[in-house]
Amino acid sequence: MKSGSISQPKPSVSNKHKPPKKKEPNEPKRSTFLWFTLLFLFINGAWAAYRLQSESLPFPLTAEQAGKRGFSEVSAMKHVKYLTSLGPHPVGSDSLDLAIEYVHKVAENIKKTAHWEVDVDVDLFHSETGVNQLSEGLFKGKTMLYSDLKHVVLRIVPKYLPEARENTILVSSHIDTVFSGEGAGDCSSCIAVMMELARGVSQWAHGFKSGVIFLFNTGEEEGLDGAHSFVTQHSWSSTIRFAIDLEAVGIGGKSGIFQGGSAPWALDIFASVSKYPSGQITAQDLFHSGAIKSATDFQIYQEVAGLPGLDFAFSDNTAVYHTKNDKMKLLKPGSLQHLGDNMLAFLLHTAASSKLYENIENNESSDTNQAVYFDILGMYMVVYTQKLASMLNNSVIFQSLLILATSLAMGGHTGGISFLISFLTTFLMFLFSISLSSIVAFVLPLLSPSPAPYIASPWLVIGLFGAPALVGALTGQHVGFVLLKSYIKKRNGVENLAKLEAERWLFKSGILQWLVLLILGNYFKVGSSYLALFWLASPAVAYGLMEATLTPARTPRQLKVITLIVGIAAPVTVSAGIVFRGLGNLIGTIVRLDRNPGGAPVWLGNALVAIYISVVICLMLVHLLSYIHFSGAKFPLVLSMVALLALSLGAVSMGVIPAFTDDFSRTVNAVHVVDTTGNDINAQEPLSYISLYSNTPGKLTREVESLKDEEFFCGRNNTIDFVTFTVNYGCWSYLDSISGWTKSEVPTIQVESDSKTDVRETLVSIDTKSATRWALAINMEEIDDFRLYVGSEELVTAGNKTEVDGWHIIQFAGGKNSPTKFRMELFWSSNSTQKVSERPHLLKLRADVLKVTARAEKILNKLPTWTSQFGKSTAPYNLAFLASLPVKF
Repeated sequence: MKSGSISQPKPSVSNKHKPPKKKEPNEPKRSTFLWFTLLFLFINGAWAAYRLQSESLPFPLTAEQAGKRGFSEVSAMKHVKYLTSLGPHPVGSDSLDLAIEYVHKVAENIKKTAHWEVDVDVDLFHSETGVNQLSEGLFKGKTMLYSDLKHVVLRIVPKYLPEARENTILVSSHIDTVFSGEGAGDCSSCIAVMMELARGVSQWAHGFKSGVIFLFNTGEEEGLDGAHSFVTQHSWSSTIRFAIDLEAVGIGGKSGIFQGGSAPWALDIFASVSKYPSGQITAQDLFHSGAIKSATDFQIYQEVAGLPGLDFAFSDNTAVYHTKNDKMKLLKPGSLQHLGDNMLAFLLHTAASSKLYENIENNESSDTNQAVYFDILGMYMVVYTQKLASMLNNSVIFQSLLILATSLAMGGHTGGISFLISFLTTFLMFLFSISLSSIVAFVLPLLSPSPAPYIASPWLVIGLFGAPALVGALTGQHVGFVLLKSYIKKRNGVENLAKLEAERWLFKSGILQWLVLLILGNYFKVGSSYLALFWLASPAVAYGLMEATLTPARTPRQLKVITLIVGIAAPVTVSAGIVFRGLGNLIGTIVRLDRNPGGAPVWLGNALVAIYISVVICLMLVHLLSYIHFSGAKFPLVLSMVALLALSLGAVSMGVIPAFTDDFSRTVNAVHVVDTTGNDINAQEPLSYISLYSNTPGKLTREVESLKDEEFFCGRNNTIDFVTFTVNYGCWSYLDSISGWTKSEVPTIQVESDSKTDVRETLVSIDTKSATRWALAINMEEIDDFRLYVGSEELVTAGNKTEVDGWHIIQFAGGKNSPTKFRMELFWSSNSTQKVSERPHLLKLRADVLKVTARAEKILNKLPTWTSQFGKSTAPYNLAFLASLPVKF
């Protein structure tokens, strides 16, 4: 080495191959104010969509404004006013006779004032005794009998087109009510709409190609008996080609289609001609699934008559259904105008069309031809077939899976694990949300005098269940965010990039959950799957457009606010009305949730509401919550939700907000029971007492406090079998109960003969005395088959008997001239065990008398004004006689 030279350092081997350090992006931030603004916009947008879809009603028209050929709600309300002034008018009552007389008088007046080229025929039809055996829904294991029913039938046809009489459209509803309500909604409103429609149609029908029949029937509340008697006994029924049924499961509001998917052509017409199209296949899906325990005359028209058609129903304020609060006061202005305008437009178009019969002939009943239908904001209706829905769903599912597979392939191992964690996040959201809201559901009965303190004030559920559900959903997503961030950071070593990537996976997890729901709905051909389609496609397109196509940067960036707004605007618009309407209907049904009083846990109704709200929050807020993790909104949100929950719990525990009011009542029935069950026939004096029970979950502590000195005892140690249901918890009093009835009214069941041959046959006579409404249960573990006779006429033939829990039930309802003496021929099973201890009764009978005894009336008058009796076909009247025939008679 030369003297004075400078040595050059050699490059380090370790530095030579070290990768360049990644540039750390700025800390992602989002304004707390911005996030709460987005939440505010989401809530208000959803509420506005609901109001437009469900609450906006047309202005009621007077007769002068509607004109001779239009529909006037003011005129229709006069009919409602008269019918409700009669009070409850169930089958067999004097008030029902007055209602029929009124409808008949109006029909005759329509006949007099009809257009001179129109024939109007009016028939006061009196049905014969009949047997109604349906195989599905509420009627499995039952035989419905009826007698002495009266209907008003009005036929409107063009005078100079005779063939129109042979091709008619039926519009039907029922005049009768349950014994507990005057029936302003169910269904005096429907009858009033039909009478005003008939008046209008009678001025148009000279241009019709088809006739229109208006059926004002009775007996619907007792098991669809009126519709059955008409289609099986009336000569005009053979001319009907299409049926429209008008119903109510509440009072007023918009009347929408909730059954009709089997007639897509009719839905197309309704969607194109109605002024305010309203209908949701979601309601049809729920109805057909059995989640809604009800039935309408539409089942008769489909199952017995084989007719295509549409079923409409009012569904506001479902809490008043079949109670004293089904009254004119709660009928919203514009409700009848909404239904009347829609129906008039539909009838005018359909009856004037020469293609009605052709449409019906070409109508296929296959699953693929079922219609998917829904309205958008009550302004437009979308209708398409299930075949098209399946094609569309399959296309979206295939493309989604293809994009997902490509994304996972490009993301490699990291992408796959991130996908699994995001899917876990969805599960955690549901788990935490349902858990927290369900805890409140269980605790609420311990804090509140009523297990369901929000019936009269449904908005309380926001604080009681919505607040903990939202905190739970946020907790689940926060856990997922932390897991995603930790895993991604471990793979790329950059904190802020990991946060950005985690946010995107949370947004995409919302798309994934709707993809799963769409796959399931498409597989089972659920019409409501269109909701999953909207919630999958719209956010996915928005994400692809805003975050990929218009964002060339490859490194993760903070999600744009516009992506959220564009992504969820359409789904919220389509689904918000359904969600709020569904919640309202669910809350309303809690007042009658316990079909066997005392059989359901007191927390069950709360749990159903809590789960519903939790599921909705997790499904609809998943995208919005993914935007919260870069803001400081988490703590304020949790704090405000906890405060809202505490405030709500405090309000209900202190009774500041009443659970029930004079307009939204708790169901409490009082029945004067005369019981010979278990006695030797005519050997002992009947046992008489007052039974108090409720179909609303919870004890009757507060109600009994108002019945001081009436000697009521409450508990579960006196189970009452009312044949069609059992009171597991109730109250009873023996005080002054031996008056108000006579021994001559007690029904009898007597064995006339018993032949113990190879096939044991027993002949039994039944006398229901003064009762023309009764229910009889036959022990099908002992009896293989039976026949039922009135005199020499065989009403119920042998064979084709269904059963539920080993019993077949016969329900009979009729007018004042109905038969009361019957004979039964019982054919014993070869496997009869005659185990008296397990099932001591061979026959169980409950006979109802439409009379309120002095004792029962005193109890009813003393009950709080926020209680109401609940009526249905299986509920006894205020005076009920119980009798039985033991297995070993």
